[in-house]
Amino acid sequence: MEASPTSQPAAVGETVLRLDGVHKRFGKLEVLRGVDLDIKRGEVVCVLGPSGSGKSTLLRCINLLEPPEEGHILLDGQEITGQKKDGVDFVRRRVGMVFQQFNLFPHMNATENVCIAQRKALGRSDSEATEKAVSLLRRVGLGDKLGEYPDRLSGGQQQRVAISRALAMDPEVILFDEVTSALDPELVKEVLDVMKELASEGMTMVVVTHEMGFAKDVADKVVFMDDGVVVEYGPPSEVLGNPKQERTKKFLGRVLEH
Repeated sequence: MEASPTSQPAAVGETVLRLDGVHKRFGKLEVLRGVDLDIKRGEVVCVLGPSGSGKSTLLRCINLLEPPEEGHILLDGQEITGQKKDGVDFVRRRVGMVFQQFNLFPHMNATENVCIAQRKALGRSDSEATEKAVSLLRRVGLGDKLGEYPDRLSGGQQQRVAISRALAMDPEVILFDEVTSALDPELVKEVLDVMKELASEGMTMVVVTHEMGFAKDVADKVVFMDDGVVVEYGPPSEVLGNPKQERTKKFLGRVLEH
C-alpha cells in the first residue's frame, strides 16, 4: 500500500512506527532475522548490542536506505515497505537520519548544509530555508558558526550541523546511528546534550548507541539486539538494571567493565 503524503500523523502516545517480522539479507548473510518493534510518538528508544548484531541495518531499513526482503514497516499506520520512488521520498521527508560520519558537503558552509535539502526536497524558498537553518543552528549552539565550512568545525560541531540538517525537514522520527562514536571524548557531551534537549521536547528518536549513561537516563525503552534479533525490549530499569536474558547479561557485563 502506497503511503499518502496527506495521511494524518498519529496522536501523541500512539504507535508511530511499527516493524513486523522484518528480515534483511546481504547475499547469504541474514543480518535481520525477523525484527518486531513498536515505537510510540514521543518515545526515545535506544538500541544496544555488539558489533554485527544488525543495529545500523535496522535503522537503514526503517528509512528504506536498505529495503527489507520480508516483513512490514508501518509509519503512522501506513505501509512503507515495497514503496516506489514517490513513497520512498515521502518516508525520507518524515524520517530523518543522523549518521556516524557527518556527511556534510565540504564546499558549503554550515547554513548552506542545512538549507540544501529543504530547498530540493521540500521546495522551500532560499529565504525560508535560510531562516529555518539559522534558527536551528542557533538552537544547537552554533549561532556564531553560521558561515563556517566543515573543515573549520570540530567533530562535535559538525555533528550538530548534521542534527540541524535532519531537524530542518520537520521529521516525525529521527534515527541516530552511533552519532558520537567518531568523536573525541571531550566532544561527546555537546552532542548528547542536544539529543537530550530534543528528547525533552518530545521528539520521537531511535538511537543506536554505546552511551550507556544516555540510554539509562534518557531512553523510554531499550532494545538489546544480537545476531539479527531483538533479545530484550523494555524500560531501561528492566533491560539495563535487571536483564532476563543471558546474552544481555553478558553484553552488559563486558560493556560496563570498561
